[in-house]
Amino acid sequence: MNTAHPGAVDLLVCTTCRRADPDAPRPGALLHDALAAHGLPEGVRLIATDCLSNCTRGCTVALRGPGRWSYVYGNLDPAQAPLIAEGAALFRDAPGGLVPWRDRPEHFRKNCIARIPPMEAPE
Repeated sequence: MNTAHPGAVDLLVCTTCRRADPDAPRPGALLHDALAAHGLPEGVRLIATDCLSNCTRGCTVALRGPGRWSYVYGNLDPAQAPLIAEGAALFRDAPGGLVPWRDRPEHFRKNCIARIPPMEAPE
């Protein structure tokens, strides 16, 4: 995974949530491992992170990058690693991170938790 891509972005995966069985693997950690094993497109950096405060809606990821809108998506599982990789590539390639709604993977259209404006103020 090469993050030297000019439009490099971050894919954050919440690894905090637990199942009822405290000895069971954490679902987000399993999702992170599945994404690492699947591989991500050039310019997408995988980052494990603490709680994204979306515990009631399954595994959660966030996509962010400089000068871009950020997105938080939920209800994900490790089997969806290819779908998440596809969505991350679309985000990386979209001006300002704004992937047209119809071009997003269907799961992303139906499970967007939040869209956050860029930190940089418009000029």
